[in-house]
Amino acid sequence: EVLRKGTSKRRYLLIHGDEETARQVLRRHMKSNAGIAHLVTGHKREVALRGGLLDPNRMFSREGADRNLKLLNPDWTPARINASLDALDRGRGKLISALTPPPGGLLVAVHNNSHGYSVETEIPISDQVSLRDAANPHEFFLATDPSDFRILARSPYNAVLQNKAPREDDGSLSRLMAKRGARYANLEVALGKLDKQIEMLDWLERNLP
Repeated sequence: EVLRKGTSKRRYLLIHGDEETARQVLRRHMKSNAGIAHLVTGHKREVALRGGLLDPNRMFSREGADRNLKLLNPDWTPARINASLDALDRGRGKLISALTPPPGGLLVAVHNNSHGYSVETEIPISDQVSLRDAANPHEFFLATDPSDFRILARSPYNAVLQNKAPREDDGSLSRLMAKRGARYANLEVALGKLDKQIEMLDWLERNLP
């Protein structure tokens, strides 16, 4: 599903269908802010692929997708995995092109967490960290651009910078954007905290160029 409003270099994404708080927040945001938003239409975390399952935020590299397909479909044969990877390879470029902001633009992904994931998970693999709200580790920004991180680090919220690719490619969009030098910001908030996610997204909108 694509929502468009006005003319802007902002791009927005909801990639996990079960993150319903983020879906509500992004829909609300697009009523009063310019940009293009892409929202997954399903309401489950994984998406169906050739009779199996795939985490859509692990499909942005062949390596990451390969690892995720093996994890979620342990009974698949190598031939079936390779056929699915080939299908993803054929469609990946078009999707990435649609999601990538124009030069100088920003891609904002909205996420919810509910399974123990928090900023503490990201600290060991981050290049810089700012914990302005350490008592609420489930609410944080993840940025791939150092200039964006410096601004986010001055906010009253937690923030991490990840602009250097790790040895292991997990297939996530944040790692792809970091590798390409594109501006990307991920907004993570615990599932159900609607007002908090609205507040943080509004702060980002006002303060990031």
